[in-house]
Amino acid sequence: MRPGKFVAVAGNIGVGKTNLTTLLANHLGWRAYYEPVIDNPYLDDFYQDMERWAFHLQVFFLSKRFEIHREMVGSEAPCIQDRTIYEDMEIFAATLHRQGFMSDRDHSNYVDLFNAMTSFLRTPDLIVYLRAGVDTLVERILCRGRECERDIDSDYLAALNGAYEDWVARASRTTRVLTVETDGVNLVSDESAIDGTLEDIVGILGLEEVGERTVRIGAGVAGT
Repeated sequence: MRPGKFVAVAGNIGVGKTNLTTLLANHLGWRAYYEPVIDNPYLDDFYQDMERWAFHLQVFFLSKRFEIHREMVGSEAPCIQDRTIYEDMEIFAATLHRQGFMSDRDHSNYVDLFNAMTSFLRTPDLIVYLRAGVDTLVERILCRGRECERDIDSDYLAALNGAYEDWVARASRTTRVLTVETDGVNLVSDESAIDGTLEDIVGILGLEEVGERTVRIGAGVAGT
């Protein structure tokens, strides 16, 4: 028997995943699972020296996300996750490796560990991918005021965006994906945008077929 529905909110640093996760959880009455950022002992060091700490950071995220994922899929209650375990490997470890911050040896070790840990995990019923350009991401990162993130390189954010686009295209072949365009939209204070986004997500949850759909806030759901 399949347990309760499992929705994942995915997207780049600062795009608004945590806020939408909270809004969805409150709207649907589902349990929310958040990204382990506050208690991450490597995050500050990573942004100071990405090459030195990339592997350590990614292994920490992987282990914590695996614990969360196991708890979610072991419950019959519907739940919403702020960033998936798949993004750790597909987006962050892959980008760090391509940019030379993670060695071939460390990346190979990481991928083997990821594959072993995720081989029997249940995938989300729906991935909600929040998309935003680099300028929007930088503005939101600065607004939320995490000191360790203030000097994130724009090129790094752009590389992550590219990795997200590649991953979403592949993920949509086997999983329902809803892409939400968030440039110029405030999903914190714009009640109309919030309501429209929640309605679109609830509508998609009622469908059975896999594939990707894109939402421009206020324009409804459209195929891509």
